[in-house]
Amino acid sequence: MQDSLKHGVYWSIFIFILVFNISCVPINKLRYFNDIDQLQEPAVNMRVQKLIMPFDKLYIKVYSIDQKTNQLFNSSDNVAASSSSSILGYQVDETGNINYPFIGKIRVSGLSIEQAGQMLGKALSEYVSNAAISIKFIDNSVTIMGEVKSQGVYTFNQDKITIYEALALGGGISQFGNRKAVILIRQEGERIMHYKLDLSDSRIAGKEYFFIQSNDVIVVEPLKSSSWYRFNSSTFSTILTTITFFFTIFSFSILYR
Repeated sequence: MQDSLKHGVYWSIFIFILVFNISCVPINKLRYFNDIDQLQEPAVNMRVQKLIMPFDKLYIKVYSIDQKTNQLFNSSDNVAASSSSSILGYQVDETGNINYPFIGKIRVSGLSIEQAGQMLGKALSEYVSNAAISIKFIDNSVTIMGEVKSQGVYTFNQDKITIYEALALGGGISQFGNRKAVILIRQEGERIMHYKLDLSDSRIAGKEYFFIQSNDVIVVEPLKSSSWYRFNSSTFSTILTTITFFFTIFSFSILYR
């Protein structure tokens, strides 16, 4: 009787340890920087200024000492509302132009916001004197999919953000996400490019694709063990509970026999 009881205890402990080990994810697969202690030099990444592209949305504001000039060029009748805030913006069309009051169509594609401001100021000089022009990007967006806390399309108003900032918009990578297999999808001209990024490598900070651009798509691939765990953890939990239940009944039946 005692031998049977001992064997039952041993088998229960063995099954519990087996299920626990299979369901656990190694800590190195959950870290972003596994090599942080090996870094000798700081990463260097020249941040290149984003150029205006078709379908960008621009915030343009004219500052003048003349109040009527401010009301004329900053009127909401001339621009489209931003989806992310109350800021109003000018949409760059597919040919790279914006339609600005009095000037009409003016090509801004391929220019920095400073260059576009200078061009716009020169074009407006015959209508407005001593005016300053402010331009910035608005309603940039990034699509985040896969193993993150919250999938979706997120907007940001900087010209670009880091991949970590982008993932943070989606709540970060989930416990089932593979930090060594993050796919970046980016349109470059007429080509749709796919890049596989390893976020566990600290040297990514010096890579070209560390900075995310508007309209990028980020897909976090799942860990290989995640599908097994998701579909079998509940099953194993049920089995373990059932075994524990029958073992308890069996033990009581032996003790009170």
